[in-house]
Amino acid sequence: MQLQIDQNGKEIKNHGTYAFPVLVSHEWLSRYERRTFLWHWHTELEWTYVVEGEICYQVNECVYRLKPGQGILCNSNVLHMGRAEQDKDCHYVSVTVHPRLLEGFENSFLDRRYVRPVVEHASCSCVMLDAADGLWQEQVLERLSRMERLYQEKPEGFEFRIYLLLMENWFAVWQNCWNTGLQTEEHTAEDRNMQRLKQIFNYLHAHYWEKITLQEVAGQVNICEAECCRLFKKYMKQSLFEYLLDYRVERSKAVLLEQNVTEAAQQSGFSSPAYYTKVFKERMGCTPREYKKQAQR
Repeated sequence: MQLQIDQNGKEIKNHGTYAFPVLVSHEWLSRYERRTFLWHWHTELEWTYVVEGEICYQVNECVYRLKPGQGILCNSNVLHMGRAEQDKDCHYVSVTVHPRLLEGFENSFLDRRYVRPVVEHASCSCVMLDAADGLWQEQVLERLSRMERLYQEKPEGFEFRIYLLLMENWFAVWQNCWNTGLQTEEHTAEDRNMQRLKQIFNYLHAHYWEKITLQEVAGQVNICEAECCRLFKKYMKQSLFEYLLDYRVERSKAVLLEQNVTEAAQQSGFSSPAYYTKVFKERMGCTPREYKKQAQR
């Protein structure tokens, strides 16, 4: 299994309903191929806390190694990914919520004072939570656990009770982390970098089956080739073309299950079936043919 994302890197998934835009789910890294979920973003805020095992959780350029008693809040529209530590499984709970549930209605006082300034601020990408680091963090994690129980058991009024817990959590994080002046030059630069990164993702995802040059990619965001490489490596912790190979392999799988290795290679941007097989095996631990046989069992 792998996340479904569009060419802009946005996850394609319903996080609750329009009437109640909240989703609480138990997740295991072992459900994802290579125990890794891909780089992606979504409009919803995402609270994650670890139940068992460890996860290497990356938000933009920051890497967090989370274990039981720890969690993280990932802001709206922020790039993030997760992978197993030492190939071991991790069980965690994800709580996603659309910001409009917190703001009440557009341009409300809550929106203008407590929600929108944070959601739209690039430097507020995430907050790590550790029960050992303070009472307020312990309480935030405990509220997340209560939300999970309410969501699973669904007693009378569970939606309202989850909403109240979410508001308490948001205020706790706002009060302890974000109750300062948010408009800075650093914020402007970070916003610009995030916009450039998403433009690069968009271009790679829209043209992955074609021959792509660094000059073309850099031209999409109007920076030099060296700066393009530096920017991508800073945030993704891998080179632009390493990411492109990963993405090509991922997109090739659907073609591979329907057609042969040669067609999968050609339609995914690989120069030859031999090179495709080499790259596929390096990343998946098996050849394309072996993968196809396993998938068809």
